[in-house]
Amino acid sequence: MRISSSLVFQTGLKTINTQQSDLLHLYQQIGTGQKMVTPADDPLGASQAINLSQSQAQNARYADNRSVANQNLGTEEDALSSLTMLLQDVRTRLVEVGNGTLSDADRGTLAGILRQARDTALGIANTTDGNGQYLFSGSRGDIPAYDAGGNYSGDALQRLIQADQTRRIAGSDVGTDLFERAQPGTRDYLSAAGAGNTGTAVLGSAEIVDPSQGNADAKFSFSIQFDATGTSYTVTATDVSTTPPGAPVVGAPQPWAAGQKSLDLGQGTTLEIRGEPAGGDTFTAEPLKHSTVPGQTSLNLFKALGDLADALEQPAQGDEQAQASLHNLMNTTSQTLATLYDNVLTVRASVGARMNELTALDNSGTQRNLGYAKALSGIEDLDYYEASTQLSLRKMALEGAGLAFQTIQGLSLFNRNQ
Repeated sequence: MRISSSLVFQTGLKTINTQQSDLLHLYQQIGTGQKMVTPADDPLGASQAINLSQSQAQNARYADNRSVANQNLGTEEDALSSLTMLLQDVRTRLVEVGNGTLSDADRGTLAGILRQARDTALGIANTTDGNGQYLFSGSRGDIPAYDAGGNYSGDALQRLIQADQTRRIAGSDVGTDLFERAQPGTRDYLSAAGAGNTGTAVLGSAEIVDPSQGNADAKFSFSIQFDATGTSYTVTATDVSTTPPGAPVVGAPQPWAAGQKSLDLGQGTTLEIRGEPAGGDTFTAEPLKHSTVPGQTSLNLFKALGDLADALEQPAQGDEQAQASLHNLMNTTSQTLATLYDNVLTVRASVGARMNELTALDNSGTQRNLGYAKALSGIEDLDYYEASTQLSLRKMALEGAGLAFQTIQGLSLFNRNQ
C-alpha cells in the first residue's frame, strides 16, 4: 500500500491532537475535582447524580420546613406558657371572689383585674409568628384570631407543614381548639343557672353516679325547670352526641324538698345544689365534650371572664338573690377555667410532642443527607491518585507522539546515505 506524505502528516497531527485532548480532559478533571466533566464521560453516572442531587435538594427543603415549624411551635409554646400562668392567676382570683366578706367596692376592684386578664389573654390569642402571621387563626393567618369582643375570626383549617416526604406536621393550633374547647375525652359537665332566676339556689357540679343507666360517656344534655310553686321540677334530656342532636325527652315531674342537696337528672346523673330555688327557676348541665351551649355557659374564655367582670360590678351586698346569682356565675366560670386550663396543658403536651418529632426527623434527615453526599461523591468525585498517574501517562504519550511524528517526517531518500 502506498502511503502518501499527506497521510503521514494528517495521521501524525491527528495523533498529537488526540493526546492533547486527553491531556486537556485530565487537566479539567483535576482542576474541578470532578470525575465527569461532561455527561458523555459516564451517562449512567450522570443520570444517577441528577437523581441524587434532586433528593439532596428535597431533603434540604424539608430541613428548612422543619426549621420554620420549630420556630412556630416554639413561639406557640411561649404563648401557651404565658397563658398557663395567666389562668393559674385568674383561678386564684376566683377564690378571692368567693370570699363572702368582700364589699361591692372590693368586687369592683377584682372586676378590673379580671378585665385586664381578659385583655392579656386576647393578646396571647393574637400572637404572631416571625413572619407576621397570626398563629391561632387557622389558615387565615393574615387576620387576628379574635376580635375585641372575644369572637373567633379565623377558620378551622390547621396549617400543616411538610416536614418530611411522608409526614406533615401542624405548625400551630386553631384558636377554638385552645380557647373554646374541653380537653378531648372528658366526661365532665358544665352547670349553669338561668339568668332570670329569682331564688337563692346555687349549683355545684353534675356527676355521673351510675354509668350503667346510659350516660357513661356523658352524651346527654340536661335542662331543669321548676314549676311555678317551686315544689317540683322536670328534667329535659337531649342526646347531643349525634348530628343533629336527638329529640328532647321530658321526664316526669319530681318533688323538691327544702334543704335537698342534689337533683336527679336521670340517666344515672345527679346535680349538686344548695339553697332554695324559686318558682320558674331554670338550670342546665351540659357535657363539656359536646359543648354547644349558648349564652352564659359558653366555653369561650374571653366571654367567661367578661361576663364575670360585669357581674362583679353589680351591687350584691345584702341581697341574697343577687349573691346567689353571682355565686352561680362564679361556679360556672370556675368550671370553665378549670376545663380550659386542662385543655391548654393538653395542647402544650401536643406542641412538645411535635417538637420532639421534628428533632427526630432532623436527625434522620441529617443521616439521609450524609448518605446522599457519600453516594454522590462516589459517582462524581475524582480519584486524584489515579488522575495523577493518568496525567503522567498522557504526558508521556503526547511526547511520544510528537517524537514519532518528528522521526517519520524526517525520513527521505535524499538523506538515506547520510
